Amino acid sequence: MDGFEGKTERARYDYPCGDPPETGTSKEIAPGVRWVRMPLPFSLKWINLWLLEDGDGWTLVDTGIQTSETKSHWRTIFTGDAASGGLSGKPVKRVIVTHMHPDHVGLAGWITRKFQCDLWMTRLEYISCRMLVADTGREAPEAGVKFYRAAGWEQEDLDRYVDRFGGFGKAVSQLPDAYERLSDGLEIEIGGRTWHVITGCGHSPEHACLWQPELNVFISGDQILPRISSNVSVFPTEPNGNPLNDWLNSCEKLKTAIPADALVLPSHNEPFLGAHKRLQALIDGHELAMRRVLTRLDEPRRAVDLFPAMFARSIDRDTLGMATGETVAHLNCLVGRGLVVSGLRDGTKWYSRAS
Repeated sequence: MDGFEGKTERARYDYPCGDPPETGTSKEIAPGVRWVRMPLPFSLKWINLWLLEDGDGWTLVDTGIQTSETKSHWRTIFTGDAASGGLSGKPVKRVIVTHMHPDHVGLAGWITRKFQCDLWMTRLEYISCRMLVADTGREAPEAGVKFYRAAGWEQEDLDRYVDRFGGFGKAVSQLPDAYERLSDGLEIEIGGRTWHVITGCGHSPEHACLWQPELNVFISGDQILPRISSNVSVFPTEPNGNPLNDWLNSCEKLKTAIPADALVLPSHNEPFLGAHKRLQALIDGHELAMRRVLTRLDEPRRAVDLFPAMFARSIDRDTLGMATGETVAHLNCLVGRGLVVSGLRDGTKWYSRAS
């Protein structure tokens, strides 16, 4: 799941690939690289997926969420000819998933079973996905209720969390019981070209990106998006985690790992040029948010009290969980830097500036 729409103007970056492909088709945007776009049943509306020509078959990068509509569009592509943006009768040889969020991994199991091919993921993403799927149908854990109560949620919102818990697996087809492991620095031969795996974290545990130097193409997943900021959240499973520090370090890492003029293929919005500028803007945006949060901590406040410092839009019930996770991530980063202290009182966590 990705963060809220930012104020970054489209004009800041170049979008050289033109209009997106129609659903059920693909569009070549570099030699042997095709762009697929699938609908999503939530605010982001669309996800970009990628077809890499791979000799006598194809490698897929990300799959879309598990819905009957997405399956139908994939079937059209699987059976279509080259003129219609289809696979021209060639099979899927491998499915690469950048990370474990349902819009990326949702149909990985369905496609790998259909073509009897392997799933490729990083270890932490595969294990995390299996863990979350296992929560399907389970009662909400007390640790989750405790976490959101500490953040300042009202009882009505806590009740809604309990009622809705365990829905992750509904958006994900059953994963295969074995996978091929992606890891940072791994080189993969696809269609006679070497793709380099570069991992990042913060948005998810061990997000995989793919870099192809000769094409100067970088498949970024959710690590770089041109017009929205990927969600970086703390979750009840690791309430004192510091994913924002991991995210900032990953942005710095990518600035040295890929050239400034790479064609970035993001999972949302359109392919663009301006990787380094966007990475610095992401870093600067989070640093600014932390400075705004600090200005509100002249007296002790809860996480929910700090939403106006974090977000330019009002927070409703549908965005409450995401907003809470992001706000706590910024607070935990400030605690890690020694700028903020926190303490529990009657089950609620209060934050203030360190003296």
